[in-house]
Order: sequence, then C-alpha cells, then structure tokens
Amino acid sequence: MSVTISVPPQLLLERILTLEIVRVTERAAVSAARLRGHGNEKGADQAAVDAMRRELNKIPIRGTVVIGEGERDEAPMLFIGEKVGAEAGGPEVDIAVDPLEGTTLCAKNMPGSIATMAMAEGGTLLNAPDVYMQKIAIGPGYAKNTIELDAPPAENIRRLARAKDVHPSAITALVLDRPRHAEIINAVRSTGAAVRLITDGDVAGVIHTADPDNTGVDIYIGTGGAPEGVLAASALRCIGGQMQCRLILDTEEKRERAAKMGIKDPAMIYGIEDMVKGDCLFAATGVTDGSLLSGVKFRKNTIETETVVMRSVTGTVRYIKAEHRQLDKFHLD
Repeated sequence: MSVTISVPPQLLLERILTLEIVRVTERAAVSAARLRGHGNEKGADQAAVDAMRRELNKIPIRGTVVIGEGERDEAPMLFIGEKVGAEAGGPEVDIAVDPLEGTTLCAKNMPGSIATMAMAEGGTLLNAPDVYMQKIAIGPGYAKNTIELDAPPAENIRRLARAKDVHPSAITALVLDRPRHAEIINAVRSTGAAVRLITDGDVAGVIHTADPDNTGVDIYIGTGGAPEGVLAASALRCIGGQMQCRLILDTEEKRERAAKMGIKDPAMIYGIEDMVKGDCLFAATGVTDGSLLSGVKFRKNTIETETVVMRSVTGTVRYIKAEHRQLDKFHLD
C-alpha cells in the first residue's frame, strides 16, 4: 500500500536546502570546470546551463525562472519565465540563476568563478529584465541607511568609517574594473580608502562584504548586472547586511520590457527586502579557486567540490565539501 506524505512548504524548503539545491550548483560547477582554461566562454557557460537545468527538473517543485540567462529570445535554456521542476503538485517557487558567474574567469582559469542560484517562495523574488543595475552593499551590524545609493561614493566611505569607528584609510571598497567606474574609484581613493578591483564576479564580491575580517572587503560599489544583483541580495537576506540597487532603464525599450515584468517605477531604489521578500535559499559552488570557495578538483577516481548554502529564515550558512565517486552522475562521458 502506498502512502502519500504531505510536506509543509517550510519543511520542503529545508529539505531542498540540505539535499537538493547543493546538487544543482555542484553539477553546474563540475560541468563548467571541465572547460577551465580552454578559452571557450560560451561553451563553459552552456555546459553549466545544461547541467543546472537537468538538475532543477529533478526537484519536486513548480519553479519559475525569474532571473536567468536572459529573456526568451536570447536564451534557449533557463530564460526568464521558463518553468522548471519535476512535480506538478509541488510548491511554487521563484528561481534566480547564474549557472556560471565569471565566464571569463573560467575560460582563463582565473580565481573566483562560481555556479550559483537562489530559490524563494513563489512571487517573492524581483522579476527584472536582464539590464544593468547600480549597487552598493555592506555587511551586517550597522545602523539602517548607513550607506545610501544616491550619496556620493566619498560620503558613503566616510559614513561607513564613522560606523566602524575607523579612519577612511582603513576601509577597502570592492569595485568591478570597468571604465565606467573611473569616477567612483577616484572618489573612493580621495578619502584615503583603498580600492580592490575585480574583473568579474560581483555576486561573490557583494558576499565578501558580510565578512570583512576575513575577506578584507568593507563595501561594494558600482554597476553590474541585475541578475547578479538579485542573487547577491538573496545571499545577504540569509547572512545579513545592507544593499541598495536601482535598475538602469535608460532607453524606452528597456522601460517597456521592465513594465511588462511588473516594474512600475523605473527609478525605484530597491533594498534587500524589495528584491527578496520571502524565505529564500542561496547556494554557490566554486568552479575555480577563489577567496569565497575552492574550485572543482578532478582526482583519479573522484571529483571534489566546495559549496556554500544559506537559508534566510534560520540564518544558517553551511559549507559543504563533497567527494563524488559516481562520476557518471555528472555526465562526464
């Protein structure tokens, strides 16, 4: 006699946290890692996308990709609006993915490439077009509005220094190394603060602000992708911190796309709770070695991975080092 057991959504999210979501990012990371250093950005990204999609379709959920590889016309898989999951009667969840953050880092076998995703209760993740987003973020433990997106960068550095009771020269800001950030970099340095430049990987960059004692990063400032912004907000929702963002909708076409996704105010400044309103899970697996996670290690008979997985309701952060022996499970043939 078969018995059907009804699992409350909260408990199912916990089960996904411990058993399922890690497998999704692990598979994506392993698939991408096989192309590390090959100079093939598109190939590595597609390998991660394919692996992540396969695993998502094994989870007992009704999922909607709200942050994906692009919009339907641009991305054949894991596009915004795509439905994933294996169970018609499962809970409805929103999904945000970046199957390979740092495609260039992976292609060049440089530090910091990760496979990452977030999962939240249905209707609670910001559904935004694939555009640029202004961002500023710090870690937990500061008074509300210690930083403000529209304040000058130098003022934000001074505010954070006062909150930490240090001189601005003790502050380090993480900034994507892009020509568009030249004024931000100069403004930060004018206070005496240091700038750490990164070529890619602003999801991990924002997460670094939550643990400045170990990462050396106090604040993240700059413009990057909106998908990465929502993913980073999901992580900070779990571990604490402050983040403010604004979508850059600087053309009529972008504003129209945003409006179709429910964006009513193109100039709105989003906080973490605006981008991630409910219980959420966040996971990331290292592809290449980095300061956040170790990359995939291919041994003679095993594959080793390192993953961080977080949940907002409990504030739990787990680092999982796994040794995989059933290599066929990773489609490595």
